[in-house]
Amino acid sequence: MKVLYHHRTASKDGQDVHIEEMIAAMRRQGHEVILVAPAVSGSASFGHDGGIVARIRRLLPGFVYEAMEFSYSFLAYRKLKQAYETHRPDVLYERYNLFFLPGLWLKRRTGIPYLLEVNAPLAHERSAYGGLKLKALAAWTERSVWRGADMTLPVTNVLADFLRAQQVPESRIMVVPNGVNQDRFPADKDGDGVRARLGLTGKTVLGFVGFIRDWHGLPHVVDAMAAMENREQLHFLVVGDGPGRAELEEHARKVGMAGQVTCLGLVDRDGVAAYVSAFDIALQPKVVSYASPLKLFEYMGLGRAIIAPDQTNIREILVDGDNALLFRPDDPSHFRSQIMRLCGDGDLRRRLGEGAQRTVLDRGLTWDNNARRVLALVQDGRVCAPASPPSNKVR
Repeated sequence: MKVLYHHRTASKDGQDVHIEEMIAAMRRQGHEVILVAPAVSGSASFGHDGGIVARIRRLLPGFVYEAMEFSYSFLAYRKLKQAYETHRPDVLYERYNLFFLPGLWLKRRTGIPYLLEVNAPLAHERSAYGGLKLKALAAWTERSVWRGADMTLPVTNVLADFLRAQQVPESRIMVVPNGVNQDRFPADKDGDGVRARLGLTGKTVLGFVGFIRDWHGLPHVVDAMAAMENREQLHFLVVGDGPGRAELEEHARKVGMAGQVTCLGLVDRDGVAAYVSAFDIALQPKVVSYASPLKLFEYMGLGRAIIAPDQTNIREILVDGDNALLFRPDDPSHFRSQIMRLCGDGDLRRRLGEGAQRTVLDRGLTWDNNARRVLALVQDGRVCAPASPPSNKVR
């Protein structure tokens, strides 16, 4: 099957991981994938913030940048239309973005089956956190695209509720959580080499992967370690960088734990698994209410004992005491107590790690299975082109 894969993502971060993994999974299953995307996305290295696009966004007034985002839809549509005419794909798979209408336009012109991956309610998110200016336009474009897709693919059921609130029919919603690449994050991955190189052999290692933000609450991890009798045997390994790094390192110095915290900075994507395998305890300190955190599935695939917030989207995947320990969100004392509990119980760590790996296998939480489920919608005829396309020619 020919898949026309379309997105507007220029940064090389977790969004790009999702894109690359889905494309690779589709290709492993023998499908031809035609990618239409910003040119910068293919040449940037991991951690790239979008380059000139990010700089323009910082410099321009919000309403001007948002108008440019909307205008980009016309340029993107021309590229998408050209790819359609050249390759005549069987299905359009688009990653939703705000003010982004090309996929909907191509669907209306050609009748091509239109699958829409939704990772966040961006009109809501940017209004709450990003100072959205053109709110009416944002809401209209979001609603139009969500309703116009043949099938929407939100990553959590909590996110699916946003689509339901916009009158997207239940028959056109299929929840597809994020997943893990079992080749890149194999269950038997050995972290002993990383431990030896970093001087962590014999220690209990707590770990975090991702962009470090102040609201992650990572200093609370240091506080929990500092309160334990065997604090010298504990170490906090952070794989990533970000604006919260300086605060974390300064806090560790203040409480006398600087020697037991290591921030590695950005690590190449192919090197992440070795570091995560060196964790005894993997932390998901905070996450928005509708997200499906990528790191969570990678922790699970590698059989790490996980501590994560007890909230609805996380409970779609994790069960307290079975494949993770959950803590009350925004309760630092409970977060610390769960850390202390798990640091002191090796048997519990082993059991939770085994439960996490078992969940991946039992529920098929892999990119390969995600690609299979999504494309089966077209292969099985649940999503199909109309008998008479709306137009015989793409204009």
